[in-house]
Amino acid sequence: MSTTIYMKKFSQINFRHGIMGLLFLGSMLLTDDAWSQRKKKEDPKAAAPAAAPKPQAKPGPKAFSEVITSKAKTKEGLFNVHEIEGKYFYEIPEEMLGREMLIVTTIARTADGIGYGGERTNTLLVRWDRERDNVLLRVVSYSNVAADSLPISIAVKNSNLEPILQKFDVKALSKDEKGVVIEVTDLFAKDVQAIGLPRNRRTEFKVSRLDTDRSYIERISPYPMNIEARYVMTYAATEPPSNSSTGLITVEMNSSMVLLPKEPMMKRLADRRVGWFSRSVVDYGLDEQKATSRRFLDRWRLEVKEEDYDKYRRGELVEPKQPIVFYIDPATPSQWVPYLKQGVEDWQAAFEMAGFKNAIIAKDAPSKEEDPDWSPEDARYSVIRYFASDIQNAYGPHVSDPRSGEIIESDIGWYHNVMNLLRNWFFIQTAAVNPEARGVKFREEVMGRLIQFVSSHEVGHTLGLPHNFASSHAYPVDSLRSATFTAEYSTAPSIMDYARFNYVAQPGDKDVSLMPNVGPYDKYSIMWGYKPILDAKTPEDEQPILDQWILEKADDPIYRFGRQGNSYDPSTQSEDLGDDAMKASDYGIKNLKVILPNLMEWTAEEDKPFKDYSDLNEMYGQVIGQYNRYMGHVRTNVGGVYELYKSAGQGEAVYVHTDKATQKRAVQFLNKELFTTPTWLMDQEIISRIGDFGALERVRGVQVGTLNGILEWGRLGRVIENEALNGKDAYSMTELFDDLRAGIWGELASGKTIDVHRRTLQRAHIERLEYLMTNDEPAAARRFGAVINASQSDIRPMVRGELKTLQRQITAAIGRTSDRASKLHLEDALERVKAVLDPK
Repeated sequence: MSTTIYMKKFSQINFRHGIMGLLFLGSMLLTDDAWSQRKKKEDPKAAAPAAAPKPQAKPGPKAFSEVITSKAKTKEGLFNVHEIEGKYFYEIPEEMLGREMLIVTTIARTADGIGYGGERTNTLLVRWDRERDNVLLRVVSYSNVAADSLPISIAVKNSNLEPILQKFDVKALSKDEKGVVIEVTDLFAKDVQAIGLPRNRRTEFKVSRLDTDRSYIERISPYPMNIEARYVMTYAATEPPSNSSTGLITVEMNSSMVLLPKEPMMKRLADRRVGWFSRSVVDYGLDEQKATSRRFLDRWRLEVKEEDYDKYRRGELVEPKQPIVFYIDPATPSQWVPYLKQGVEDWQAAFEMAGFKNAIIAKDAPSKEEDPDWSPEDARYSVIRYFASDIQNAYGPHVSDPRSGEIIESDIGWYHNVMNLLRNWFFIQTAAVNPEARGVKFREEVMGRLIQFVSSHEVGHTLGLPHNFASSHAYPVDSLRSATFTAEYSTAPSIMDYARFNYVAQPGDKDVSLMPNVGPYDKYSIMWGYKPILDAKTPEDEQPILDQWILEKADDPIYRFGRQGNSYDPSTQSEDLGDDAMKASDYGIKNLKVILPNLMEWTAEEDKPFKDYSDLNEMYGQVIGQYNRYMGHVRTNVGGVYELYKSAGQGEAVYVHTDKATQKRAVQFLNKELFTTPTWLMDQEIISRIGDFGALERVRGVQVGTLNGILEWGRLGRVIENEALNGKDAYSMTELFDDLRAGIWGELASGKTIDVHRRTLQRAHIERLEYLMTNDEPAAARRFGAVINASQSDIRPMVRGELKTLQRQITAAIGRTSDRASKLHLEDALERVKAVLDPK
């Protein structure tokens, strides 16, 4: 090759950088001689150039038989699941790609201190999407929606990119070459937080990592509409709740993946005037000038068969296309099965109000011979699961479709030791009038009826009903002493209240009912949520009819709903009865005064003469606990505000302050029954048998807890606001402080001896006033309501004035007090008050 040719090539090259261009030019301007000299220097023994590599086979899915070999153990179901030497593969049919499914994660088995078996930890709406040679497990959300036909739906989708929970390589195509095969071992054997130990537990126990050497998949079982995965997870933790020397936490998790219906059920819009479990979405497609939230019910898909439309319209009861069926766990002790089943079928009368007969049924689980494939984990079956556990609980969850609220299935958790809880409640609340409750072991029929009561309550949750804490306030207190009234209406309009048992009934009240049943409110709410409105095509079409059903009952307290967790409404309290807390609690205390002297006799067992006093100790604690509940029911009236749900169209107030007379009665009751030492609780015969110390502290705890609950930020804030809004008609803070002081410091005017309980209570009063003078409202409390600005509110000036009044009265009382212990106490109290007023 000549230099001329190289120059010609060079002229065709466009160099952008001079120095690099010259270097490149130097390398190219090689003469034939130069090439010749270079060839001579080459080693003749040098190896020949390596052959060009053969083109690699295009990466991608292998043949099915190469991945799912003859070693595979295969189970058929929603996806076929193949297990090969500890590795798990899903064979996903083509028609299941893109379908939405629900993953419900629960703790199946756990160590002491980490929740309980059956506790739900997370729920995810997911979809399996194929992207070329990958499958993406995406987490789907319907929190923000807009109809696809609207332009704004594009913005909604762009603002809600679906996160990828896991990415899988497509290992092979399925047998029909339309679906895919992926390996899912890492999804369950590695630390995927969404289906593992929840974040709050990780933080609490200071979990650092998953120990994969001690974690494994126990089994993955497919069924026609769900796949159940059981896997054991072991975590390294600095502060495990038990077995702390190991530095480990081991839990067994269950992940249930349930196929959702292709066509979601039509929603029914929620209304806070009727209690219901519901879910919220922000609908950007509504004709509103703001982002509007809509709530809709969680409910089973109960539909009228088309051939029964005419019957239904005529008002005849019809059977639904698909009834609600609960199976009883085969592990359930046989004597309790009939009562659990009856608790389910107690709701049939409620569904008849909605137009259905045989809408809810209880069945025994089939035997292995009858159906070898039946399993309580199969999502086609709702089951009352029986757990051999010392946990005193039962719970009624449900799994629902986030797109529509349709309840897919439910597994009620029933713990064996819930019977101990029932025994304690029934004993303490009814033994004064009920000989059947006077013992630590009830007759089978009595315990069975109690089990039926709890079964009915938990089934109510699975149907979509939350607790209705306003229910028990609907009946007049004295009506609960009437056999005629309670026979017709039981003890509360709703079994979904925590009304428990009839502690109002007194000895001599014959044939009075002692527990609630599925009541008129329950039947009304089931009707409201389940009654089909056949001509409605959209949720909005239903609203006028639903509203009319509510308005028909609006003035009747029996049909009122009050939410759980409302700490300021005297009419929505847990475990109360009747419309007057002071009167009901007075009856309850009278019954406790009957029970306490008989406690030793009623907790003894003739056939166990060598037993210890553990039952006596437990039931004495139950007496104290029940007494404390009564004090809490009364206290809530002070600074109370009724929350009475209304629609804007009704034109009525939603929040109404408790009237002045009721609040004053509540403080008078507490002064008489609690702050005046309840010596009747100090039964020496019992105390001498259950412990060397602590009886005084039990009473002190009730007194101080109640006092601090009255003098807390939110309650005092409501007292101030009530006076600002209602003037002289309100129970003012000065009146509250005067009434409390008169009850707590009653000995000051007379110089009487102050007993040890009263001395403790009086110190607690000063300490609480000091707290209000020197602290702000706790940050945790601010999350649940309005914030009290302590430095700018009336609270501190009022507290300062109260302390000065106490200072004067204590100073005057010291001279007229002759009892040595009382005088020393008052001198100490005076110094405490001075220290608060003048910290220097």
